[in-house]
Amino acid sequence: MTADAHPDRPSYAPNRRSLLQAGSLVLLLGTQQIARGATILAVRVWPAPEYSRVTIESDTKLVAKQFFVTTPPRLAVDIEGIDLSPELRELVAKVKPDDPNIAGIRVGQNAPGVVRLVVDLKQAAQPQVFTLPPIAAYQHRLVFDLYPAEPVDPLEALIAERLRAPPPATAATAGANARPADKAPPPAKAGDAADPLGELIAQHSNRPGPSATPAPAEPAPTAPPPVAANRPGGRATATQTDRIIIVALDPGHGGEDPGAIGPGGTREKDVVLRVAHLLRDRINATTVGGNPMRAFLTRDGDYFVPLGTRVEKARRVQADLFVSIHADAFTTPAARGASVFALSQSGASSTAARWLANKENQADLVGGLNVQSKDRHVQRALLDMSTTAQINDSLKLGSVLLGEIGHIGRLHKPRVEQAGFAVLKAPDIPSVLVETAFISNPEEEARLRSGAYQQQLADALMRGITRYFAKNPPLARSRSV
Repeated sequence: MTADAHPDRPSYAPNRRSLLQAGSLVLLLGTQQIARGATILAVRVWPAPEYSRVTIESDTKLVAKQFFVTTPPRLAVDIEGIDLSPELRELVAKVKPDDPNIAGIRVGQNAPGVVRLVVDLKQAAQPQVFTLPPIAAYQHRLVFDLYPAEPVDPLEALIAERLRAPPPATAATAGANARPADKAPPPAKAGDAADPLGELIAQHSNRPGPSATPAPAEPAPTAPPPVAANRPGGRATATQTDRIIIVALDPGHGGEDPGAIGPGGTREKDVVLRVAHLLRDRINATTVGGNPMRAFLTRDGDYFVPLGTRVEKARRVQADLFVSIHADAFTTPAARGASVFALSQSGASSTAARWLANKENQADLVGGLNVQSKDRHVQRALLDMSTTAQINDSLKLGSVLLGEIGHIGRLHKPRVEQAGFAVLKAPDIPSVLVETAFISNPEEEARLRSGAYQQQLADALMRGITRYFAKNPPLARSRSV
């Protein structure tokens, strides 16, 4: 009778020969057998116009082989070392009919220990399949990113969205102390200034770039005569009316990256997206000095966007401002109050600012960046050419935003702080990061969940933006991207 026959009897220690034999067996079996028995913890599908993502999370690293078929377009992935499970079958029902890229998903047991997953696509694609190590709340992740073969151009998306929307209302340039009403301005009347998208479309069509696609040809609208705008100090200055003012709004986190999570379960990524949508409505209904404003969102849904891509998208649409919206969190629930941050080239202004920047800069790791990707938007190194002038303008913008937010709630710090936030490194766009409140504080979490407070936040940010432009009118667009 062997020692294994009696659980209460001590087993004999393995000798050197048995250890060597076991090691050889592991080498012979390889990763396929090591992965056998992996438990699938969760499956997720993240649809977005820019790309759709499929994530399979497991307790051990999965090994996969991919095959792409062009006609009809579909991605087949053989996942080795596992058997078909109910969790994997859930992927079939997780695909939404309005997914821009995925038509459907099929799963089946292709061979003993091999599950084949087939992703049927709605258009030609450039798939990326990669794995991510455990981080934050996630275990091992196998990720399929399905990018359209013709990438979505953010400027074309902005133009298309503008053409679908009603024209903005005409509003006088806001003074430094103006307090607009809670209601949006009335709709535009006949005879109002024409929408100056002709110049924007023309610039886009003529600008070179590896991913640029010519915009639909449209006759440029006739530019109205310049409108005098009251500048601070009572001087009237002629202002350009043949250009559009673009404000890039950057709702933090998204998709695989939930951001901070409050004690009541509120997710940062959800709150900041709602605030961004409210602020977008206000921006799109406003003109400054006769120039209509237009908001551009770096993400307009629940999906992950790498930090460098957020910066690139803002530059691609030639944004005049970049406002990244977040909700702060700390290790204790006592911390509270809103903050505004600008970039620093010479170290953080405080230990807390440095800590926060390091935490926010880890979003790519949590969200799931394919570090081996050759895609220029994903692999491109983060910009590090920010100028003193850009930082000075960012501090001016941050100061007026902080002042307006202080009218509706408590401030964490009375001044604009600075640190090396990766998302603020656009060299030619005044850029700030707004921490709206501490989601880790139960009281402030409840406020962030409140629709009324979200409206107040959007109003405060809108007032700050118009105050900034009142003192710093946007110049003629001369940047190239």
